[in-house]
Amino acid sequence: MSDKEYNVAVVGAGLVGRRLVSILEQRRFPMAELRILATSSRRQEIAGRERQVIEACDEAFEGVDIALFAGTEGETGASRLYGWKAVENGVFVVDNGGDFRMDDRVPLVIPEVNSRALFSHKGFIANPNCSTIQMVMALAPLHLAAGLKRVVVSTYQAVSGTGQAGARALQQQREAAVHGGDLDLGPYPHPIVNNAIPQVSGLRERFPGYYNEEIKMIEETRKIFDYPHLPVTATCVRVPVENSHSEAINAEFERPLTVQEARELLEAFDGVVVVDDPARSLYPLAADADGEDAVYVGRIRIDPSRPNTLDLWCACDNLRKGAALNTVQIAEKAVEMGLL
Repeated sequence: MSDKEYNVAVVGAGLVGRRLVSILEQRRFPMAELRILATSSRRQEIAGRERQVIEACDEAFEGVDIALFAGTEGETGASRLYGWKAVENGVFVVDNGGDFRMDDRVPLVIPEVNSRALFSHKGFIANPNCSTIQMVMALAPLHLAAGLKRVVVSTYQAVSGTGQAGARALQQQREAAVHGGDLDLGPYPHPIVNNAIPQVSGLRERFPGYYNEEIKMIEETRKIFDYPHLPVTATCVRVPVENSHSEAINAEFERPLTVQEARELLEAFDGVVVVDDPARSLYPLAADADGEDAVYVGRIRIDPSRPNTLDLWCACDNLRKGAALNTVQIAEKAVEMGLL
């Protein structure tokens, strides 16, 4: 890491924003100043102590070297309002939101996988979707060794992926299920308690029948691997788990990989931990991934129905490596590469 220190702004004080602050401090990112920006000015407990939160506006980015956007998607997303204006004023922006991930001007980066994409940056870097990050981390070393040919993924996504509203809805519904009373659906179209909802975000015309989370996994995986026609299909499901996403991945390759080869490749890959002893019921669990930085991979087995194909199961803390940690790692890598 550089000896230089940077003025850093974290934009957002929700679940991801608070973790950004915590991870910056845990990893001792070289900061001369840390500003926390949000929709309103207030005092708020963040990462173990009360801090001043500043109302976000163009002027709040003055003197900032690096801005990490926690990620509110949509037309009113913070990066849409302030991101490119900040870049024009010399700020290096890393955006966890989805507004610019597929923008041709913007590299989409997982540092362990495609850090070289940072060389083409124009001051604005996008952090991939949480579900995409953990899948690509699990597939990257196998793809390098054997060449991906097709990917089928099913996700089991925690309510923390819907922010504080999702966490509140699950808690309220759990209490109502025990004590009685009406269920508050929160951000979901159906009760999430004791349920599995095969809908994450909204439908999109260009992929009929696919919800947007599924489209993200298709398009973002292609962009990160620089493989624009890679066949990918996804089914994304919200489940009543507080934190950490799980995924079942079926991956076909150009050449065969044995289970042992796959284990060795994954064990050697930075940021991946293999938990794969099915005879002893050892495999990745969402509960074990919660609060951890790694992507956990297991249940590695050969698909008997299709040649050169493996099945994998992975779990990952979607708020850490799936969001805040990867965002900070992008900034760290940019510093390491001398881009700042």
